[in-house]
Amino acid sequence: MQVSEAVNARKSIRSFLSTPVPDEQIAQLLEKAARSPSGGNVQPWRVFVVNGPTMPKFHDFLAQTNPRETPAYEIYPKELPSPYRDSRFKVGEDMYKLLNIPREDKTSRFAHLARNFWFFDAPAAFFCFIDKKMGPPQWSDLGMFLQTFMLLAQEEGLDTCAQEAWANRSQAVANFVGAKDNLMLFCGMAIGYKNPEADVNSLVSDRAPLETWAKFV
Repeated sequence: MQVSEAVNARKSIRSFLSTPVPDEQIAQLLEKAARSPSGGNVQPWRVFVVNGPTMPKFHDFLAQTNPRETPAYEIYPKELPSPYRDSRFKVGEDMYKLLNIPREDKTSRFAHLARNFWFFDAPAAFFCFIDKKMGPPQWSDLGMFLQTFMLLAQEEGLDTCAQEAWANRSQAVANFVGAKDNLMLFCGMAIGYKNPEADVNSLVSDRAPLETWAKFV
């Protein structure tokens, strides 16, 4: 698979099959993804894998914790301006249309959002943490690492979904995986094989035209 093919094929999957993913395969992908660039080669990513028999233990643990945590960070700015707000609104509406959930059905919409905390039924996942002393440049390093992992997974026929929603359950996650106090959770990553019969997996999010965000000077 060419890199460009992996880029075009990758998308956020929101319904997975139960087909297992071996720890060894995830370890190999993580090792390859660690070749991602990072400023000063600080390699700020700290990863905790949840897979196999650990997954149901994690779900049981999460069910016993307080769901109303203080988020680790604000996922979006409070006043998200246009055109960013418009893009976020449209991808949400496109997704709920595929799920046949109208805007007025808030209960069903929240229920679908809650599926984030089941990794959309993915059999494997990892959590990506970062030292609290790190700043925006190192956070951007995490993005490069995560994108590299997702493209490598795509090359091997695996699907993924990067999930910042886990910032809302960061303390419970940290307690379960045994993360040290100097670390904070950035996101989760669902890993597995997409359910080909799930309509939501046909969602392809729009991209803004080049001329709206790039200028050759």
